[in-house]
Amino acid sequence: MADKDRWERGQEMLQQVYAGDVVTAPRGAMPFSDIMLETLFAEVWTRTEILSIRDRRLLMLGSIIGMGEHMTFRIQLKAAMKNGELNPDQAREILIHMAQYTGYPRVAGLVGEVEAVIAEVAKEQAEIDES
Repeated sequence: MADKDRWERGQEMLQQVYAGDVVTAPRGAMPFSDIMLETLFAEVWTRTEILSIRDRRLLMLGSIIGMGEHMTFRIQLKAAMKNGELNPDQAREILIHMAQYTGYPRVAGLVGEVEAVIAEVAKEQAEIDES
Protein backbone atom coordinates (compact mmCIF):
# COMPACT_ATOMS: atom_id res chain seq x y z
CA MET A 1 0.00 0.00 0.00
CA ALA A 2 1.30 3.47 -0.86
CA ASP A 3 2.55 5.59 2.01
CA LYS A 4 -0.06 8.24 1.25
CA ASP A 5 -2.82 5.67 1.68
CA ARG A 6 -1.33 4.46 4.97
CA TRP A 7 -0.91 8.02 6.27
CA GLU A 8 -4.49 8.91 5.40
CA ARG A 9 -5.83 5.67 6.86
CA GLY A 10 -3.80 6.34 10.00
CA GLN A 11 -5.12 9.89 10.22
CA GLU A 12 -8.71 8.65 9.91
CA MET A 13 -8.19 6.02 12.62
CA LEU A 14 -6.50 8.53 14.92
CA GLN A 15 -9.53 10.80 14.60
CA GLN A 16 -11.82 7.88 15.41
CA VAL A 17 -9.74 6.67 18.35
CA TYR A 18 -9.45 10.14 19.90
CA ALA A 19 -12.97 11.34 19.05
CA GLY A 20 -11.50 14.16 16.98
CA ASP A 21 -9.73 15.73 19.98
CA VAL A 22 -6.11 15.05 18.95
CA VAL A 23 -4.45 17.04 16.20
CA THR A 24 -1.31 15.80 14.46
CA ALA A 25 1.34 17.69 12.56
CA PRO A 26 0.75 18.13 8.83
CA ARG A 27 2.10 15.33 6.66
CA GLY A 28 5.86 15.60 6.29
CA ALA A 29 6.28 18.18 9.05
CA MET A 30 7.35 15.71 11.72
CA PRO A 31 8.76 12.25 10.90
CA PHE A 32 7.72 10.89 14.32
CA SER A 33 4.09 11.81 13.64
CA ASP A 34 4.15 10.37 10.11
CA ILE A 35 5.58 7.05 11.30
CA MET A 36 3.09 6.89 14.17
CA LEU A 37 0.17 7.43 11.79
CA GLU A 38 1.47 4.98 9.17
CA THR A 39 2.23 2.18 11.63
CA LEU A 40 0.41 2.49 14.96
CA PHE A 41 -2.83 3.92 13.61
CA ALA A 42 -2.90 2.58 10.03
CA GLU A 43 -1.63 -0.91 10.81
CA VAL A 44 -2.33 -1.70 14.49
CA TRP A 45 -5.45 0.19 15.58
CA THR A 46 -7.23 -0.84 12.36
CA ARG A 47 -7.05 -4.54 13.29
CA THR A 48 -10.50 -4.33 14.87
CA GLU A 49 -11.51 -7.78 13.65
CA ILE A 50 -9.08 -9.18 16.25
CA LEU A 51 -9.37 -6.68 19.13
CA SER A 52 -11.95 -3.90 19.18
CA ILE A 53 -10.99 -0.31 19.74
CA ARG A 54 -12.48 -0.62 23.23
CA ASP A 55 -10.35 -3.69 23.96
CA ARG A 56 -7.23 -1.87 22.78
CA ARG A 57 -8.18 1.17 24.84
CA LEU A 58 -8.56 -0.91 28.01
CA LEU A 59 -5.14 -2.43 27.44
CA MET A 60 -3.70 1.04 26.95
CA LEU A 61 -5.39 2.44 30.03
CA GLY A 62 -3.92 -0.35 32.15
CA SER A 63 -0.46 0.22 30.72
CA ILE A 64 -0.71 3.97 31.12
CA ILE A 65 -1.81 3.65 34.73
CA GLY A 66 1.14 1.33 35.38
CA MET A 67 3.54 3.89 33.91
CA GLY A 68 2.00 6.74 35.90
CA GLU A 69 1.21 8.77 32.79
CA HIS A 70 -1.57 11.04 34.08
CA MET A 71 -1.85 13.27 31.03
CA THR A 72 -2.05 10.35 28.60
CA PHE A 73 -4.55 8.59 30.87
CA ARG A 74 -6.79 11.65 30.82
CA ILE A 75 -6.66 11.90 27.01
CA GLN A 76 -7.43 8.19 26.58
CA LEU A 77 -10.23 8.16 29.15
CA LYS A 78 -11.92 11.19 27.64
CA ALA A 79 -11.79 9.68 24.17
CA ALA A 80 -13.18 6.38 25.49
CA MET A 81 -16.07 8.16 27.16
CA LYS A 82 -16.82 10.39 24.17
CA ASN A 83 -16.80 7.34 21.89
CA GLY A 84 -19.20 5.48 24.19
CA GLU A 85 -16.62 2.80 25.01
CA LEU A 86 -16.82 3.48 28.75
CA ASN A 87 -19.43 4.98 31.04
CA PRO A 88 -18.66 6.78 34.33
CA ASP A 89 -19.07 3.66 36.49
CA GLN A 90 -16.73 1.68 34.25
CA ALA A 91 -14.17 4.48 34.32
CA ARG A 92 -14.22 4.42 38.11
CA GLU A 93 -14.02 0.62 38.18
CA ILE A 94 -10.83 0.68 36.13
CA LEU A 95 -9.15 2.49 39.02
CA ILE A 96 -10.46 0.03 41.61
CA HIS A 97 -9.15 -2.87 39.56
CA MET A 98 -5.80 -1.32 38.65
CA ALA A 99 -5.05 -0.24 42.22
CA GLN A 100 -4.71 -3.94 43.06
CA TYR A 101 -2.05 -4.42 40.39
CA THR A 102 -0.19 -1.11 40.25
CA GLY A 103 -0.65 0.08 43.81
CA TYR A 104 -2.85 2.59 45.56
CA PRO A 105 -0.35 5.47 45.42
CA ARG A 106 -0.10 5.20 41.63
CA VAL A 107 -3.89 5.12 41.17
CA ALA A 108 -4.97 7.54 43.91
CA GLY A 109 -3.80 10.50 41.86
CA LEU A 110 -6.10 9.47 39.04
CA VAL A 111 -9.33 9.56 41.04
CA GLY A 112 -9.63 13.31 40.58
CA GLU A 113 -8.72 12.97 36.89
CA VAL A 114 -11.52 10.45 36.35
CA GLU A 115 -14.08 12.69 38.03
CA ALA A 116 -12.87 15.72 36.06
CA VAL A 117 -13.14 13.82 32.76
CA ILE A 118 -16.61 12.54 33.65
CA ALA A 119 -17.74 16.13 34.35
CA GLU A 120 -16.04 17.47 31.23
CA VAL A 121 -17.62 14.89 28.92
CA ALA A 122 -21.05 15.43 30.53
CA LYS A 123 -20.72 19.19 30.01
CA GLU A 124 -19.67 18.78 26.37
CA GLN A 125 -22.56 16.39 25.76
CA ALA A 126 -25.03 18.81 27.39
CA GLU A 127 -23.76 21.60 25.11
CA ILE A 128 -24.23 19.36 22.07
CA ASP A 129 -27.73 18.41 23.22
CA GLU A 130 -28.67 22.08 23.66
CA SER A 131 -27.59 23.06 20.16
